[in-house]
Amino acid sequence: MSLTIDCLDRSRFKGEKDSLVLFAWEPERLDAEGWLDARKEKGLEEIAQRENFKGKPAEILIHYPEKGEPVTRLVVAGLGRKKEAKADSFRDAVAAAIKASLKQTDAIWVDIPRWPEKISLTILAQAAAEGAILASYRYAKHKSSDADKKDILKKVTLVVEKPEEVEAVKTGIKKGQILAEAVNFTRDLVNEPPSRKRPLDLAKTAKSLGSKQISVRIYTKAELQKMGMNAVLGVNAGSVNEPVFVHAVYKPKNNPKKKIGLVGKGITFDSGGLNIKTPYNHMLTMKMDMAGGATVLACLKAAEKLELPVEVQAFAPFTENMPGNNAYKPGDVIQAYNGKTIEILNTDAEGRVVLADALAFASKQKLDAIVDVATLTGAVLVALGDKITGLLANNEKLAQELIAASKISGEKIWQLPLAQEYKDRIRGKVGDWANISTRGATEPGTIIGGLFLEEFVDSAPWAHLDVAGTAWTDTDIPTCPPGGTGAIVRTLLEYLSNAN
Repeated sequence: MSLTIDCLDRSRFKGEKDSLVLFAWEPERLDAEGWLDARKEKGLEEIAQRENFKGKPAEILIHYPEKGEPVTRLVVAGLGRKKEAKADSFRDAVAAAIKASLKQTDAIWVDIPRWPEKISLTILAQAAAEGAILASYRYAKHKSSDADKKDILKKVTLVVEKPEEVEAVKTGIKKGQILAEAVNFTRDLVNEPPSRKRPLDLAKTAKSLGSKQISVRIYTKAELQKMGMNAVLGVNAGSVNEPVFVHAVYKPKNNPKKKIGLVGKGITFDSGGLNIKTPYNHMLTMKMDMAGGATVLACLKAAEKLELPVEVQAFAPFTENMPGNNAYKPGDVIQAYNGKTIEILNTDAEGRVVLADALAFASKQKLDAIVDVATLTGAVLVALGDKITGLLANNEKLAQELIAASKISGEKIWQLPLAQEYKDRIRGKVGDWANISTRGATEPGTIIGGLFLEEFVDSAPWAHLDVAGTAWTDTDIPTCPPGGTGAIVRTLLEYLSNAN
C-alpha cells in the first residue's frame, strides 16, 4: 500500500469527514490545545477515564464526536511518560493510530504535539512518516480476496501550528518515507515464499536496482567455480537451484571520501542440510534466512534516493541449503575464496560458510569499512531476545558509530565481545577453521560465529550484525505485522548518512 504524506499548518485544517489524531502523555492531560475548547477537552478526558485510557506507549482511544464537530472520528494515541520521550515514542504512537485507521477513513490528520526541545520538528516528522508507512505495510501478494489486499486510508497529513514550520516537517517526511520504504522492500523479500525467491529470482530483483548511479554484477555458478568461491558452492551443492553472488555498487555524483561495504547472508531457504532442522516447525520461518541479503539490497536502493555522499557496495551470496544427493557433509573441508580452509562440523551452520567467501571478496575491494548483516545464530535470540540485534566488531570506532545510528533509528543494538579467548575452540583438526565450536553446543554461539567470520576479513574495520532474533516477528506490533521486520535497515541508513 502506498500512502501520501503531506504537511499543512493548522490554519488550513479542513476536517469535515476525516479523522484527527491527537496525543496524550502518561499520566498528564490530553495535549489538545487549539483543537478542543475546555468543555470538549474535559468531556474527552472523562471518556478516557471510563475507558481506562492512561496514555501509555502506543495505547489507543477512539471517539466519535457529535454531529457538527470538525472531524467525524478522533483518535488519541499514548506517548508514554514525557521524561522518557524519544522520537521512536512518536513513531510507535503514530503507527498505532494509523493501524487503527487503515479501514476506517480515507484521510487522517496527525497533530504534531508539543515536544521536549531536544527533538526537532524534522526528526519528529521523519518518525511520523516512518510510523505511518511501516504501520500500513501488509504482505497480501498471494491473497485471493481484495479485502485482504486493500485499505481505505490513502492520505496522512501532519499538522503544525505555524506556516513557517512546514518546510522542516516536509524535509523529515521525505527522509522518513525513503527509510520506511526500504524497510518494506526488505519485508517483501523476506516474506516471499521460498519457491518464488530462488537465487536466480533474487538476481533479477538485484538487477532491477540498476541505474546511472547503481551498477549490478551477478556472478553465476560457473563464474563462482572459476573464482574459487567454494564456500558458497559447497553450501549450494545439495540444491537443484544454482547459486548467485551479487555485487552492486552505488556511486554518488561527487567523488566520495569513503567506500562502505555491506555484506548480507542470503540463504533463500535453510533446511539445515544433512544436519536437518528438527522438529519440522523449525523450518517454517526459514524463508527469512536471506534477510541479510535483502537488507543490503534495500540499503543500496535507498542510498541513491537519499543521495548519500559515500560509495556503498553491497555483496550478497544467494543459495539454498538443502540435503540433496550432492549435499556437503559433516567432515568435509572447503577452501574459501581467501585460501583458508573450513572444516564442516555442522551443515546447519551454513550462513557463516557463505559469508566467508563474501567477506573475503569484499575485503579485496579496498573499502573503508565492512558491515555484515546475517541471521547467523540461534544463540543471539537466547542472549538478547527478539527486540535487540547483536553486534560484534574488530574496530571500536565502527561499533560506536553503529550504536549511535541505532539510537537515532530507535532499533536496539547490544555489543558483545569479540573475545579472542574462544578462538582456539574453532581451530579445525583437519582444516584451518571449524564452522562451529569443537566443544559442542553449550558454547557462546554468537561470539563463536563472529570469531569465525573475522578470519575472512583483512585489515579493514569490520562489524557483524546478528539479526537472527530481530529479522522476524510472530506478533503483531504497531510498526509491523507478523513476518519479516526489516530490522536494522534504518540503522544502517542512518550510519551511512553520517559515514562521510
